Amino acid sequence: MEKAAIGVIGLGVMGHNLALNMERNGFAVAGYDLDAAKMKGFLEGKAKGKRIVAVDSPAALMAVLEKPRRILMMVPAGAAVDSAIAHLKPHLEAGDILIDGGNSFFLDTERRSTELAKEGFNFVGMGVSGGEEGALWGPALMPGGQGEAWEALKPILRAIAAKAEDGEPCAAHMGPRGAGHYVKMVHNGIEYGDMQLIAEVYDLLHRGLGLSAAELHEIFAEWNQGELKSYLIEITADIFAQKDDLTDQPLVEMILDEAQQKGTGKWASQNSLDIGAPIPTINAAVESRIVSALKSQRVQASKVLRGPEIRFDGDRKELIEAARAALYASKITSYAQGMGLLRLASDEYKYDLDLGAVAQIWRAGCIIRASLLNDITNAYRRNPALVNLLLDDAFREAVESRQAAWRKVVQTAVGMGIPVLAISASLAYFDAYRSERLPANLTQAQRDYFGAHTYRRTDREGVFHTEWGK
Repeated sequence: MEKAAIGVIGLGVMGHNLALNMERNGFAVAGYDLDAAKMKGFLEGKAKGKRIVAVDSPAALMAVLEKPRRILMMVPAGAAVDSAIAHLKPHLEAGDILIDGGNSFFLDTERRSTELAKEGFNFVGMGVSGGEEGALWGPALMPGGQGEAWEALKPILRAIAAKAEDGEPCAAHMGPRGAGHYVKMVHNGIEYGDMQLIAEVYDLLHRGLGLSAAELHEIFAEWNQGELKSYLIEITADIFAQKDDLTDQPLVEMILDEAQQKGTGKWASQNSLDIGAPIPTINAAVESRIVSALKSQRVQASKVLRGPEIRFDGDRKELIEAARAALYASKITSYAQGMGLLRLASDEYKYDLDLGAVAQIWRAGCIIRASLLNDITNAYRRNPALVNLLLDDAFREAVESRQAAWRKVVQTAVGMGIPVLAISASLAYFDAYRSERLPANLTQAQRDYFGAHTYRRTDREGVFHTEWGK
């Protein structure tokens, strides 16, 4: 019997699509799931006639795999991963490779990697982006873990990954231990930011200008032909064109305005505070989802809290074009924050991340794929030590040239009472980052006044304390 190149544990949507992708690219696969009915349905359905075999126990799985054994676990993050590891571990041999392809918290991956390494096993925490379609036809893959594990997995992962326009596979080794899941966490944070920025532009144009879904479809489809070209802009245009089967109204208008979240964006915000990385656009996106969940309170508040009349008397075409410019400038700023978070985390956790390589593998397959990522990749190729994207000449010019439009959009939205938490946070970050002097001197004076926390001076070295008011 032919030995399988890799085993897949968990044959849900993502697991079975990745198995089909591997098989299509020339690798025999062994599938295992505790749900016998799910496994049977897969094998008698999409996997029928393919080089995919089923096993009914961990021991049987080990028997059909090449050595070192490569086992991809596609199970829900959290306790299920620890349970799967405990289920498999008694049957592993030194050098075998366990891969966690779920959205696990990176510190959980750090713990699992350290524990398994002590027993001679390799552990890879791998970010997988692209959803159901990406898993089948080419995801972006962000594996961490030991270098030898990457070398053993490299032929498979590069074969199944999405390919960028230059043909380069969107899969690369991110770094040791939890590096892969950390990069995926930041990817998801940027995804949150992107989605919120788009939603705020939609709100401004829909509520502020009264544009219909059909008009918005045309605008976003046009935007997707230029510098904003991306997967999220593309699907947004598609969404505006979708009619509701029940009412024949635009489906987007029939969807309840409560955004869900699985936690990865929130993790990025929480960790940014831990390591001291400013990511206000991503934070605003997380907070906006939380506010959206207060639906009943918002309905009540809308009846008693009054704001300005939503009315626009200016040039509509000018505001639409300004919204396009503001969205692009905000996206650049959001990516600058995300890459800055990765840079600080790389130092904090000793990941030695290659930010150019990170941007490169995000160019295709993943949810945040965009033409902008080619420019980000090139920026890090020009200067691998770049500390902030805004300091790259090309991005500096791109943001500065859109600055007036950016401010116009924020001012217009504020004037009409339309919330733009993420766009305004992006602009505020830009203004703060470019300010040689910020009012933190007053903050330090206050801290020293009430808590004797001391301060430093601008004109001499040392640490000082003042007996204020005396």
